[in-house]
Amino acid sequence: MLSLFQRKRVPLATAAAPPPAEPAKGLTPPQSAAALLAEPRRQRLLEHIWQRTSLSRRQFRSLYLAPLERYAELVQQFPASEAYHHAWPGGMLDHGLEIVAYALKLRQSHLLPAGASPEAQAAQAEAWTAGTAYAALLHDIGKIAVDLHVEQADGLVWHPWHGPLRQPYRFRYRTDREYRLHGAATGLLYTRVLDAGILDWLSDYQDLWSALLYVLAGQYEHAGTLGELVVKADQASVALALGGDPARAMAAPKHALQRKLLDGLRYLLREEFKLNQPGGPSDGWLTPEALWLVSKTVSDKLRAHLLSQGIEGIPSNNTAVFTVLQDHGIVQPAPDGKAIWRATVTSGTGWSHSFTFLRLSPALIWESGERPAPFAGTVTTEEALPGDEAAPPASAGIPATSPPPGVADSLAGIADPVSDLLSVLDASDAVTTSTSSASAEPPSPSTAAPTAVTHLAPTSPATMSAPAKATPSGKDFIAWLKQGIESRKLIINDAKALVHTVDGTAYLVSPGVFQRYVQEHPEIQVLARQDNLHDWQWVQKRFEKLGLHRKQDSGLNIWTCEVTGPRKSRRLHGYLLAAPSALFAEVPPDNPYLSLTRS
Repeated sequence: MLSLFQRKRVPLATAAAPPPAEPAKGLTPPQSAAALLAEPRRQRLLEHIWQRTSLSRRQFRSLYLAPLERYAELVQQFPASEAYHHAWPGGMLDHGLEIVAYALKLRQSHLLPAGASPEAQAAQAEAWTAGTAYAALLHDIGKIAVDLHVEQADGLVWHPWHGPLRQPYRFRYRTDREYRLHGAATGLLYTRVLDAGILDWLSDYQDLWSALLYVLAGQYEHAGTLGELVVKADQASVALALGGDPARAMAAPKHALQRKLLDGLRYLLREEFKLNQPGGPSDGWLTPEALWLVSKTVSDKLRAHLLSQGIEGIPSNNTAVFTVLQDHGIVQPAPDGKAIWRATVTSGTGWSHSFTFLRLSPALIWESGERPAPFAGTVTTEEALPGDEAAPPASAGIPATSPPPGVADSLAGIADPVSDLLSVLDASDAVTTSTSSASAEPPSPSTAAPTAVTHLAPTSPATMSAPAKATPSGKDFIAWLKQGIESRKLIINDAKALVHTVDGTAYLVSPGVFQRYVQEHPEIQVLARQDNLHDWQWVQKRFEKLGLHRKQDSGLNIWTCEVTGPRKSRRLHGYLLAAPSALFAEVPPDNPYLSLTRS
């Protein structure tokens, strides 16, 4: 048995080794960490990461740069996914750097560990910052251990636990891979990135150590704030890669709307939708290149399914649903830039009919082993689809998948979308301080006393509708808020409520309440872009101009509330209305778990 694990020893060379030969065709030569990180966009991300720490350059090199270099050597030119986000050569390294940068930005809005004394939080600050960076960096590293089959120039299979690649290599995605296995596989590799000194240091902080180990095991639900930071940073990086808005992804709650939409689509395709019906009622057709779903059918059934699950915030207008799906990269844009495609389905028996479709990537819905058989007929669009022609063969072991427009340009030195990323990361800290509350929530439902909570009925499709406004304003926002409370569409004084009663008046959680409004009014995005603002900030500014809120003696608009529950406490930020009559005909009792603090 022992012989199975013994390797033949290679005798030491007695003469100088010849220079390395050029790699054979179809093989990619491994690069050093310095070469991989030398790209200008990656250097800019490294600079941003350093600026979010409070370390000298020497300390930064030891605690951050050295792990990042070891990570770069391991992931080389591997993509982060086969056909979804960052599916280009080097995409995994790009994703790793982006998510660290986003996570450190989000980290600045949190005092950790939550509930500890200010002295303890100050003493542990750098450890929690570093732990956040490590959790973000390593969250996907298990993919190179279980999702990829990597072959070296000598014909041997490479496994990442042997250390970085030293020979030219080629790779492919395993057809039998399991989608969630990479989270469990992280434990095989994190000691390849984090050295013993770093692990010794982190293990001295029990709260941090536990949360970090949960993240590295893929158990985000047990990782508390650290898990939430990684999830939100991951959403922001993915949104950037798919052409979405990373600011919205960072501000989205843990169970963001786009995740609910995607999960709803996956459920319907598994349980209800009929595919590939030739000549009969069909909800869509699957071809080798795309999944084509009948647009009105999918929108109506998706909305009905989500409402039946008690999920709020789903636009009642189909066009708005299509916009949300497109904004978050779930559906692919047609040649005119819109979500709707027009195409004709023709079966092998001669049946033919034209429909309006949404086009999705099959990889977004199914793993390769779960994908149904494709339609035997054809789906022909009114215009030739860019990219539908035969793809050129992949070279150097890299899939023939390119970054999306803009990312490809940045890699070629034409444009640099990382500027958009950094503009989000470097947004005014003053704005963040005055408006940030996306991560702050009242106690979980299990901690709230029944007598202190106003329980409201789930939303019905009828109450989802609101009159269309040509030019939304602050008054429209207040009218929406009042109507939502009266119709019980918006809950108050609940664990995840965006409106509470505090100090005898209404307290509006910011920016959550404004983000909730723009989810139902996507037309605001166009107006906000004209003013160079995020959509929720556009609404927030128009609300402030109404003068309905009470300012602090110091002149600040934002009030802080301490949220205290049986097991934890945290803070909310928001606006306090001067008169509760703006929203309530009869003011409910104050939420006993919230107490106002004054600066």
